[in-house]
This record gives sequence, structure tokens and C-alpha cells, in this order.
Amino acid sequence: MRAGAESGGPQRGDGNHQGSQFGHAPPRDHRLTVSDSALLIDALAFAAEKHRDQRRKGADASPYINHPIALARMLAVEGRVMDNVVLASAVLHDTLEDTETTFNELELRFGAEIAAVVAEVTDDKSLPKQRRKDLQVEHAPDLSHAAKLVKLADKICNLRDVANNPPADWTLERRRDYFDWARRVVAGLRGVHPQLETVFDAAYASKP
Repeated sequence: MRAGAESGGPQRGDGNHQGSQFGHAPPRDHRLTVSDSALLIDALAFAAEKHRDQRRKGADASPYINHPIALARMLAVEGRVMDNVVLASAVLHDTLEDTETTFNELELRFGAEIAAVVAEVTDDKSLPKQRRKDLQVEHAPDLSHAAKLVKLADKICNLRDVANNPPADWTLERRRDYFDWARRVVAGLRGVHPQLETVFDAAYASKP
């Protein structure tokens, strides 16, 4: 989900490679395979096409595709998450909510598991904005493991954006409210990836 939106498939790994491997290159048997890499590149191409005419709400109006790329990087580089379902879902996470993409379209191209994760992190835009925000807080503890990772990375990236490049029309109060709401969402995700939760806490410390 963008910062301004105040707002059974194949077996997957747990997506959380902790311990001595954190902060170092993952073991060779955990690296993405050729087929995993092809899936991720296809997801990037799909997301780039879907978001091609969109810009972020930050003052610099950067291309929207930078945001899903930032999520995938956050998970793979800072979190050492090598699960292709999680990474592809991160790249695609805003396609249902912010483009004309349909669930069936995602399912046909990327499979039921990835489509389901993207659906989990998608707000129902027919609801009022405050209700959507409340539901994110309420539903966070019940998300799947993969969806929790995507949601956590999304909140980290959004806090960094709001701190460093906020929308020009956001008041200080609105920026601070966003930080506090993001913390309430992440409270329901705690335990999914301690290292990334520490990264979130560091990002929260930059609250304006």
C-alpha cells in the first residue's frame, strides 16, 4: 500500500533466514533459482507496465514502480528473504489496489499463491479511508506469513518516504499520525521477522 493511502499453492519456505546468515550472503542452496529469477523479473515487468503512468506522492513525484522495487530490495537485501513468493508478491503488492489489474489476471500469470498474498495486503477502496486504516490494524495479526513480510516491508518503506520525502501537502500532524498508525499495524505483525522489525523501529525513530 502506498503511504498516501490512509488506508493452497506450492509449498514455500518461511521467508525468514535468521541467525549467522543475517547481514551476509545467503547460503548457496537458498539462492534464487533460474525459475525463481524468471518469476521475479516477470513480476517486475508486469508491475512496471501496470504502474507506468503513476507517480509517488512525495514532493519529487518519483516513478511509482520505485516503491515496489524498494519493498523487494528491503526484503532481499536488508531482510535476507529469498522466498520467491514473498518477493514477487512485494513487487505486485499494489497492482490490485492501485491499477486496473484483476485477481484473475494475477492468478493466471503468477499462480494462486502469489495472487492470494497480494489480495491479503490490498485494501477495499469501496470503504471509507478511516475504515480501511482500522481494518489494516485489525487484520494484521491474521495475515499469512508471506503477507506479513510484505506488509512489514511496505510500512518500513513508507515511513522512510514520509520522513525523507513527504507529500508536499502533508502537514506535520498528518505525517506524525501516519507514523503512529503504521506502528499500530506493525504491532500485529511482530514475530514474523525480528531483524526487519528492528529496521522498522529505526525508521519509526525518525518520526517528525
